[in-house]
Amino acid sequence: MAKSSKKLTPRLRKLSVYLYIPNIIGYARVLLNCYAFGICFSNKWLFSVLYFISFVCDAIDGWCARKFNQVSTFGAVLDMVTDRISTASLLAILSQVYRPGLVFVSLLALDIGSHWLQMYSTFLTGKTSHKDVKDSTNWLFKAYYGNRIFMGYCCVACTLLNPISYCGHSE
Repeated sequence: MAKSSKKLTPRLRKLSVYLYIPNIIGYARVLLNCYAFGICFSNKWLFSVLYFISFVCDAIDGWCARKFNQVSTFGAVLDMVTDRISTASLLAILSQVYRPGLVFVSLLALDIGSHWLQMYSTFLTGKTSHKDVKDSTNWLFKAYYGNRIFMGYCCVACTLLNPISYCGHSE
């Protein structure tokens, strides 16, 4: 009996990353965002509340990953892709609501481009996290990633500003 459980252990370990608590929260965020964007034109306020809940879940999944030592590459990618798609979708909607939408399209390009460059440069330098900016010479990276209060302020401000801009627009 002990032999068979030893044989299953490596396979279960490979599968278990998909069941990490932060990843389950990530799946819930994907479903929440699908529903939120599905109703965004029929119920702006509910959309905004759901969008904000997804943002809160983003903070919780990171906390859970560190708390339960369930940090994984899969989880990091799931988190990053969910964030980028959520932001991109909202900015695309705002670009249609507020004409001309060049400002929102520019913000979309900045969001995707800056994250891609930061992730790419992280992997080129052999670092394991895009938030590791200890040896960076860029003051803005150090201010943003090095100070959780400042980073939290920036994230909360953007997460609140975009849906409020959407809710505040009258047809």
